[in-house]
Amino acid sequence: MTASFADAEFHDVLPATRRALAHRIAVAQSEGRSPSLVGAVVREGEMVWSGACGTVDGRVPDADTQYRIGSITKTFIAVLVLRLRDEGLLDLADPLRKHLDLAGAPTGAAEATVAQLLSHTAGLAAEARGPWWERTDGALRPALADVFGEGPQPHPAGRRHHYSNPGFALLGALVERLRGGAPWHEVLRREVLEPLGMRRTTPLPAAPHADGWAVHPWADVMQPENVVDTGLMAPAGQLWSTAGDLARFAAFLLRGDERVLSADTLAQMREPAAGPEGEHWDGGYGLGVQLTRAQGRLLFGHTGSMPGFVAALWVNAAEAVGGIALANVTSGPPTGAVAADLVRIVAEYEPRFPRPWQPLPAADPELLALTGPWYWGATPLALRLRADRGLELRPLAAQGRASRFRAEADGTWTGLDGYYAGEVLRVVRTETGEVGHLDIGTFVFTRQPYEPGDAAVPGGVHPEGWR
Repeated sequence: MTASFADAEFHDVLPATRRALAHRIAVAQSEGRSPSLVGAVVREGEMVWSGACGTVDGRVPDADTQYRIGSITKTFIAVLVLRLRDEGLLDLADPLRKHLDLAGAPTGAAEATVAQLLSHTAGLAAEARGPWWERTDGALRPALADVFGEGPQPHPAGRRHHYSNPGFALLGALVERLRGGAPWHEVLRREVLEPLGMRRTTPLPAAPHADGWAVHPWADVMQPENVVDTGLMAPAGQLWSTAGDLARFAAFLLRGDERVLSADTLAQMREPAAGPEGEHWDGGYGLGVQLTRAQGRLLFGHTGSMPGFVAALWVNAAEAVGGIALANVTSGPPTGAVAADLVRIVAEYEPRFPRPWQPLPAADPELLALTGPWYWGATPLALRLRADRGLELRPLAAQGRASRFRAEADGTWTGLDGYYAGEVLRVVRTETGEVGHLDIGTFVFTRQPYEPGDAAVPGGVHPEGWR
């Protein structure tokens, strides 16, 4: 097999950046001994670069060549489940038995909540009942109870993160049940793929596609890997896709699309719901989304592998950049690291320009009067006025709790992040109507640190004041 390289011309990326991206793909394909490797970069909602190294059927693959994406499928399933939640058809706290007939399935599977399944905290087994589900036909597991073998729940629910492929088989069945029995991949096509323009993402391969290969660990020889339909286990890793389609999905994960999921729901998906295993960790898991830190950047997305294929999709919200890497080898290039490097290269070579500062169109004088220094005890913080009557609280010293607050119709504010996420900020006024203090979840913030005689501070302050 003769390796060759193709670098697509997208003028939104500078030549030096294109060269660095192309070099990273070439090194990964060569050192990882993969028959081919395709990469792509998304920035500000658009694919701005794609490149490939190696060959598929004698030609250099491109962003329209299909690869199997393995567990990236789980993020698609999570999107479908969150759509059901947003429509009011389920609650994330619902036990699965509320929606599915799980006769014969382990008790732990029936009692697991939707949120626990999405975040791999239900304690369920990592793999399906044997033989090796990724390499055997799904007909061997015809019913949901059949995906569980001995020891179906090695951990108590809610205790720890334990990755579970059978858990996503259950979620796929949940989607089918609440969508009137339609196959999950048909629901996915109708509700997600078509609105996002992802016409090359399918449950089985569609030409042009790469074949999967196993490369001998001690010799430069290969053998083909089989492709099977894994049946009920398919929601854990069945999908095939392209770099171009995954670029559209990455753009969606960054910005949201009201036809599919709102940006607020996507933000909830990437909130850490479970930490990973190990003493030294730098990542976690949200709701169907992996989280990791790479080169100081917080990335979210998912990695994937199936016999003959490895894949990764990572997105960095701060830079609005996503990286995708797809290879057709069972064990080869570390596609997770490659995709993360694609993000890093673009972020470092072409850092994102900040949005131009613009003044607010108008400001309520009463809100302006709230801004400036406030004190939680003796800790100084500053309150700033933002757009849409929002407020932002930031510490002025090395210590302190920061949060953003959304204005509500009743004259209060709700915390959006940090320690005060979900807590209510109220302005408490004196008998004369003047602003007395702020109350955030019962904590009192005053204009002066422990001002003598300030009755707002529970327990009062020492009558002699500072000395």
